[in-house]
Amino acid sequence: MDQKRFFSSMLALIFVGMVVYAWPGYAQVSKPITTSDGESPGTRVEVQELKRSSGGTVTLKFTMINDSNGQLETGSRFGESGQNKDFRSIGGITLIDPVSKKKYLVVRDSEGNCICSVGIPDINSKSRSNLWAKFPAPPQDVKKVSIVIPHFIPMDDVPIGE
Repeated sequence: MDQKRFFSSMLALIFVGMVVYAWPGYAQVSKPITTSDGESPGTRVEVQELKRSSGGTVTLKFTMINDSNGQLETGSRFGESGQNKDFRSIGGITLIDPVSKKKYLVVRDSEGNCICSVGIPDINSKSRSNLWAKFPAPPQDVKKVSIVIPHFIPMDDVPIGE
């Protein structure tokens, strides 16, 4: 290989490395703020973020992980009970303010659709799915909540970021 081709190859490798390193969420995965095991062996969730957003909402971002040998069916499992529009969504997740004992449901639009991940396919064995949902924001003095995801152990004392 001649010197010009060698330096061109090296520059390309350096550029790719810089892009991968700088791309948010690509090269480095942040440590979850909390985790929970599922009712089905080999399933768990990792919460990456629970943060106040503009417009008086809180955004939850998490990863659902299927390390089992079978498929994790989504279907109606994670939807709000009685909500036909929640098929293949996570509209059944709730936040609970343990002090005032108030439950916060996923925000919905004027047609009743959840403002959350929708169209979620079944999660194959040994794979994961990144998901999100919006909730009405608890009062500013509420600093921690419980997160309840159907078919997973509730996660208590989860801090709300600003």
